[in-house]
Amino acid sequence: MSQTNEPGAVPAAGDPLMKPPTLEPAAGRGPNKPAAVLATVVIVQFMVSLDLSVVNVALPAIQSEFAMSATALQWIVNAYAVVFGGFLLLGGRLGDVIGRRRTMLAGLAIFGIASLVGGLATDPALLIGARAIQGLGAAALSPLSLALITVTFEEGPARNKAVGLWAGATMLGGALGVVAGGLLTDFVDWRWVFLVNVPIVVAAVFTAATGIAGVQQQHRPRLDIAGALLVTAAMLLLILGVVRTEEHGWASGTTIGTIVVALLLLAAFVVVETQVREPLMRLRLLAHGSVAGANVFGFMITAGQLTAFYFVSLHMQTVLQYTPATAGIAFVPFALGAVVGMRLVAVIVNRFGHRAALVAGGLLGAIGIAWFGVGGPGGSFLTDILGPSIVGSIGIGMSFVVMGTVAMRGVSAEEAGMASGLLNSSRQLGGAFGLAVLTTAAAAVIADNRSPEALSDGYSTAFVLAGALIAAGTVVAGLLIPRAGATPATADVSSQ
Repeated sequence: MSQTNEPGAVPAAGDPLMKPPTLEPAAGRGPNKPAAVLATVVIVQFMVSLDLSVVNVALPAIQSEFAMSATALQWIVNAYAVVFGGFLLLGGRLGDVIGRRRTMLAGLAIFGIASLVGGLATDPALLIGARAIQGLGAAALSPLSLALITVTFEEGPARNKAVGLWAGATMLGGALGVVAGGLLTDFVDWRWVFLVNVPIVVAAVFTAATGIAGVQQQHRPRLDIAGALLVTAAMLLLILGVVRTEEHGWASGTTIGTIVVALLLLAAFVVVETQVREPLMRLRLLAHGSVAGANVFGFMITAGQLTAFYFVSLHMQTVLQYTPATAGIAFVPFALGAVVGMRLVAVIVNRFGHRAALVAGGLLGAIGIAWFGVGGPGGSFLTDILGPSIVGSIGIGMSFVVMGTVAMRGVSAEEAGMASGLLNSSRQLGGAFGLAVLTTAAAAVIADNRSPEALSDGYSTAFVLAGALIAAGTVVAGLLIPRAGATPATADVSSQ
């Protein structure tokens, strides 16, 4: 949505954020086919989000077949998370540099082959390696999905609808991943949580090949090699340090050393980006309140939501004694509530503006996630699962649409991948951070007591903290995002 869609907003004369795209013209004026692009975006974003959660329910079955230790088992999740998060900024920029069609098809090929290898894996090392390669493919695909919307659809109703579908695919993929994981593991075989991606990839290849044009750019940006190496290494180490805290602890020399090196590399990246002509990340993107607010919110809401998904699944299976299939089906109300939230948000935006819609959705989502913490042994589906699922999902569905819109507001087409990669990096880092921190908090409460009561107490702690993270991110984002009708910041986000 553009700033002109905010109630009372009037574009400032010469506003650098309002300059039109220069590489790929918008829908109706360029070679991209909007319907096929939108189909590609929805399929890809659904698949990437699905893969973040579909494996979780299958982990016990995988552990049983391969006799894996708990530490090794965790790397089926961590390998994907570390590589995905580490390469997101580079993946987003590659679409700007070598072309979005080429990057999309390459990412789909990598993701599809890795999924096939994972489904056919005969030993744990091969399975973990396939998950890492899946993460590499996803790092190319996920930033492209939002970038393609920016360069294909004009700011206004068409882009609003497209971003809504992008947000819907993100939410539904994450929620239905748990459903699919439970059903496939119980009634077919755990290998199908990987193999199910193959036909999805085939569909996405068809829509991408027919809908995304190989646009000839008058000026093709150069890839900032030094910046790419620094930020990729920094993100890899930062996420690696965070996800290994369950194994090493937060105060260990390994954890502290890894995170310190990562921060030093990030500092070097910032210095490099101020010196090169065509940086991997224009730092002044963050000088605009909307972009900064959306990224803060993306970090915090993913930290809370991803952790909530993880602990809700554990709560249902270890405290309420649900089977994997039943636990998966119990996530359906969350998916339906998210759809409702996405339908409601347009009404709120039209009347009160983007900032109000994001704050309302974020706070509602925080309440719903914290509500999960009320449940315990002997609880009912109605009060422990259904109630918080509906409240939380409506709020998160609302805020996700606004987050995607605000994060790309005013970004020029040649830097759409850069801005999308930044948002996806913030979300992925937030997810890794939230899961690591709140898992540590839950473990401290549970200690060595594995009774349902002790497990429930630990999970409740995690839920309350997850809700607090979302609420804090919502407040900060509300302070950063310009109010409806405010004059945009004059910083040009599209030039150094």
